[in-house]
Amino acid sequence: MILGIGTDLANIERIAGTLERFGDRFRNRVFTEIEQRKAERRADTAGTYAKRWAAKEACSKALGTGLRMGISWKDMAVVNLRSGQPQMHLTGWAAERLAKMTPPGHRSVIHVTLTDDHPWAQAIVVIEALPEAVDAGDDKRTG
Repeated sequence: MILGIGTDLANIERIAGTLERFGDRFRNRVFTEIEQRKAERRADTAGTYAKRWAAKEACSKALGTGLRMGISWKDMAVVNLRSGQPQMHLTGWAAERLAKMTPPGHRSVIHVTLTDDHPWAQAIVVIEALPEAVDAGDDKRTG
């Protein structure tokens, strides 16, 4: 079952201006070290940050809170699998919120997709609850 859906559209040029104006103060307030390392290695640094900004906004919407109720920017982080596929990693209050909205007998899965077409970066987040299998062999998705 779908627990939440969120989307966000970020202007890459606005993020570039914020990076230029506030530098490390902005980076350290919003992005984890892993996110910063990823962005700083990329040719399109501002675009990489903008996609992650949009993902955090979209995730907070999917959690049903927006950026209020104690969620910190760093409670939501985009990490990439070796394949490059983005994943949302939640900690702190965001993780607590996810646990509260996940029904008993279910586990949550967060799907995220990122895209950009200058000057826009977009993210979509879907939070899904899957039933826990009674026996790991019953459902290959939960095993």
